[in-house]
Amino acid sequence: MAQKKLLRFAQIKEMLHVLEYPENMQGEWSSFFKNDNPLIIELACGRGEYTIGMAAMFPGKNFIGVDVKGNRIYIGAKKAQDSKLDNAAFLRTQIEIINSYFGKAEVDEIWITFPDPQLRTSKAKKRLTHPRFLRLYQQFLKPGGSIHLKTDSPALHIFTSKVIDMYGLNLQEESGNVYAEPHAPELDIKTHYEGLDIAQSKKIHYLRFSLPDNIADKDDELMEYLKQTENNNEQA
Repeated sequence: MAQKKLLRFAQIKEMLHVLEYPENMQGEWSSFFKNDNPLIIELACGRGEYTIGMAAMFPGKNFIGVDVKGNRIYIGAKKAQDSKLDNAAFLRTQIEIINSYFGKAEVDEIWITFPDPQLRTSKAKKRLTHPRFLRLYQQFLKPGGSIHLKTDSPALHIFTSKVIDMYGLNLQEESGNVYAEPHAPELDIKTHYEGLDIAQSKKIHYLRFSLPDNIADKDDELMEYLKQTENNNEQA
């Protein structure tokens, strides 16, 4: 298995669809894709099913899957290469420095599909919808640009809803059971994780929202809310 990973790490270095920790890419993605089409990124993309699925569904848009794990990115990049999807690419980097790769208002939408919900309160700042990350996204997301969260974690749904309310974000759409309600066709795209039995037995939650011009500094208040909620749950 280790040898297979090493082989994939070597192969992605030769793939035109993959960039690993690239320098000087802010404001350069239209040159990379050779067009000025809307740019959508998927964070923690894993094997890239959503990036590939949306690229095939919307040929008039450009898609970038972002993940730090090259072994997983290889799978999506290979599919993009084999399918000749010129509007799909993959960026290998940590999401904590995602603002280093995109210029102001360069990204039209952000998708976050089945991220690690980081359920422990002590790890709340690692949740990809925590204000810590939202402030990074704000640096390159176009004004009014949508952030999509698709998850099977009720806790992450509740947390993100709380953030939207507490920080005055703009809620555009919400569902506590996507497949039981009318929904956009791109929500039918399935990730590898979603296809597993553990995910198939759960309801799929969806939130779409945008950011205000300024994200208030209420992080201490948010942490107090989380701690109080945790205490209440322990006493219940």
